[in-house]
Amino acid sequence: MNEFKLSCGNGQPTQAGMTLIELMVALAIGSFLMIGAMTVFMQSRTTFRVTESVSRLQETARFALDALEPDVRMAQYWGMTTRSSAIVGAALPTAAPGMGPATCGNNWTINLLQAVQGTNNGYTWACAGVAPVETNSDTLVVRHVTDDIVVPAAGRLTIVTLRNSGQIWNTAAIPSATDYPPTRSEIHGLVVNGYYVRRATATTPPALRRKFLQTNGTIADEEVIAGVEDMQVQFGVDTDIPGAANRGSVDRFVNPNNPIIDPTNVAWVMDDEVLAVRIWLRVRAERPENGFTDTTNYVYADQSVGPFNDGFRRVLMSKTIYLRNARPPK
Repeated sequence: MNEFKLSCGNGQPTQAGMTLIELMVALAIGSFLMIGAMTVFMQSRTTFRVTESVSRLQETARFALDALEPDVRMAQYWGMTTRSSAIVGAALPTAAPGMGPATCGNNWTINLLQAVQGTNNGYTWACAGVAPVETNSDTLVVRHVTDDIVVPAAGRLTIVTLRNSGQIWNTAAIPSATDYPPTRSEIHGLVVNGYYVRRATATTPPALRRKFLQTNGTIADEEVIAGVEDMQVQFGVDTDIPGAANRGSVDRFVNPNNPIIDPTNVAWVMDDEVLAVRIWLRVRAERPENGFTDTTNYVYADQSVGPFNDGFRRVLMSKTIYLRNARPPK
């Protein structure tokens, strides 16, 4: 505080300023306050950046799972019939070639006995994926028909069904009215989606991609979303015999290569029913983050990977999806 004092000479009042010590103390206090404010600002900025990065990763994982969920839920929906084995023209990969393209393997599109199918830690489809394919990731194939009724067209794979039977069709001609009366049958388009992971390169991030059956009867490839570094899949199986008290609930989860769910394997158990699909997605940031090192060991499904010791932030998310139309194929 300034003070007014009388001078000794002429009696006029004079104003005295702050002393050097008072000035130094004020500067010191101000400096401490500024340092504190800057520290809080930098910490808040770092927290915001980390939160935003994690939120983006979670958003990517949720988008991918939201894309997979409705497709998996519809698996084994064939229209009016609920039995895969009742559809004429369906065929296993080990059977003689049937309708549909052989691009991704023999009877890849019409293997209706396996409405959900996958490979464990490997890509084995005959059709090449967009390189480089992540060979340590699982694949998942989902088969069903469209929700809406369609008009048959040349080349398009459709399924015409009654209550207890059906037939795969690929021409514009409608099956005989004697076999499938129009008033008691429905025609739906066949849907086949095969999901896999493309590995990251020096210039492109990893991505979840899919092979899908087009309406013209050919197989195409498209990106679902970038950022997915790994996909692991397990199938929830009901191993109780029909009529058992616990029939209709998942007893165990198995990897896609388990013989009890593979109709081409001698160990296949026909009454075992796949009721659910559990999916894990490991999502990676697009760019490395300064000052961050990923030291996490990721343990999920049959995987134990890491630490990566790089600057990419990652998040692991999973979801169990139940099949609405699950029913044993016999």
